[in-house]
Amino acid sequence: MKLSQRALKMEPSATLAVVGKAKKLKAEGKPVISFGAGEPDFDSPPSALAYAKEAMDKGETHYTIATGIPKLKELVVNYYSNRFNVTAKPEQVIVGAGAKPLIYEALACLVDPQDEVLVFSPAWVSYVEQIKLCGGKEIIVDTSDTNFIPSIEKVTNSITDKTVGMILNTPNNPTGAVYDEKTIKELAKLAKEKDIWIIYDEIYERLVYKDAKHHCILSLVPEIEDRTILINGVSKAFAMTGWRIGYAIAPTWLAPKMGAFQGHLTSNPCSIAQWAAVGALEKAEKDVEKMHKAFSERRKLIVNMLRDMPHISFDAPTGAFYVFADIKKTLGKKHEGNLIDSDITFCTQLLEKKYVAAVPGTAFLAPGYVRLGYANSVEEITEGMNRLKSFLEEIN
Repeated sequence: MKLSQRALKMEPSATLAVVGKAKKLKAEGKPVISFGAGEPDFDSPPSALAYAKEAMDKGETHYTIATGIPKLKELVVNYYSNRFNVTAKPEQVIVGAGAKPLIYEALACLVDPQDEVLVFSPAWVSYVEQIKLCGGKEIIVDTSDTNFIPSIEKVTNSITDKTVGMILNTPNNPTGAVYDEKTIKELAKLAKEKDIWIIYDEIYERLVYKDAKHHCILSLVPEIEDRTILINGVSKAFAMTGWRIGYAIAPTWLAPKMGAFQGHLTSNPCSIAQWAAVGALEKAEKDVEKMHKAFSERRKLIVNMLRDMPHISFDAPTGAFYVFADIKKTLGKKHEGNLIDSDITFCTQLLEKKYVAAVPGTAFLAPGYVRLGYANSVEEITEGMNRLKSFLEEIN
């Protein structure tokens, strides 16, 4: 039996691979601390649990509308109106089993074989794989030499007659960068001029720190509403990763197609999880604020500890919950006689020797870096960073 070319070309999720290996070692009794997953360590809000239980007690355990229950769509519309002054209709909202399938559904409706899609590296691991699954071609625009913010000149020079769209992610995974207002407006203007669409992934929009401010692209440039797909969800800000509820706001010409695609793919998102998301959006604002305060303190802790370590450098993140550290100075050196020849071997040795899990930058199209999440407790961050420092000090 043969595998399809699609399957053969697909790479597994590097973040899930790291988490899996770390969990395996932990199951063996090793004192593993993982900075690999993009997952808050908080419990889901009490209101989410209460609404889920109430939904089960009421028998809300059957198929729903493919694109989501009306109550949740209404809350999403209200959320964007109140938070960003963005006007949308409930029929533009597609609730999905997480943000990831919604991005895939949008791409599947917009990308034909050989179409080009701009991706700004470092980039989240699934963008490129999903473009490939749709038969498209990723065009990588490097941002590592512009503080992880896209250069409009580079973006413009990357557009060809085959370019159909771009994927923007701010606050950014893996870098923690938050795109500024000027850059977002320029990218929006460029998309309109070149007649291309934008998938605007703002799943981390509640997680910005210090003086940084997140901008929804449609609040800045409402005239590109007809070519923009907003991606968001309850996973990150509400600590509800396992419930698998994301949502998209798409133009009226696209939303029905995405909904039809989802109907064939998953039928609908989990009914109970949708009601949990209703509880979160209706009553968990104080929980979000409490978690944000904790993330801010953790960010400060990990940044201060990393600044005291040899061989590495980094830009202090202003969004999400990741630090993207440059470890190129360790390449060619050895740890306990073992050569470090890539960010992958760096992470492998760090996990095997110090039981600290990090994700290699290669997974994000950025060799020579590692991503360290700080969605961990203060105690884990402190112990994990002490181990990382010890590892770095032993490199020669």
